[in-house]
Amino acid sequence: MKRILALAAFASLSITALSALSAMENRAQARGSDVDDGAYYSRSAYDQSDAGTYSPEEIVDGGHRWFGTTTKGVAKAVETVFSQAGRPSGYIIGEEASGAFFGGLRYGEGILFMKDGTRKKVYWQGPSVGFDLGGNGSRVLVLVYNIYRERQIYDRFIGIEGSAYMVGGLGVNFQSNDELKLAPIRTGVGARLGANVGYLKYTEYPTLNPF
Repeated sequence: MKRILALAAFASLSITALSALSAMENRAQARGSDVDDGAYYSRSAYDQSDAGTYSPEEIVDGGHRWFGTTTKGVAKAVETVFSQAGRPSGYIIGEEASGAFFGGLRYGEGILFMKDGTRKKVYWQGPSVGFDLGGNGSRVLVLVYNIYRERQIYDRFIGIEGSAYMVGGLGVNFQSNDELKLAPIRTGVGARLGANVGYLKYTEYPTLNPF
């Protein structure tokens, strides 16, 4: 977690990076505007058969162990995501930090779990636009849909407008690219900051470059 906070603090001092966020956000929004948002709220866009996917009980159990005392909130958040999105084929448990006061940067790292037993370390970076308070960290549980190979996660995922809300004290929002759909569930300060994510880039190795 210290490494994440250090990355976030360093990145927030970069004037060049911060000035580029607005243009990058506009490009991300333009890409997202070409897609019908309603498709992402339809269960048919996410649903997969039970084979190769996780049950609500499996996800809640993982969330309870990771988030600790927020057990009721995790159960409510997972239930809400399943009711809208169905059963995920993978999930990520990790930590992230945001270092900014307005239009800043977000960094995180975690482990991708897949039903076939795959375990893979992943990292993510991206702009977080909104009323962010620098240097704050949070724990994250990300439900991953339609993933069959671990390398599919290494891409940019755009936040879906209007999909962010609070459930049981945790923040939930939806993100998507051309293949996968993600449903991050955040606790702590991240519950509030999640609504401000324009996009996140997932990578195999840590990097300071959010673009």
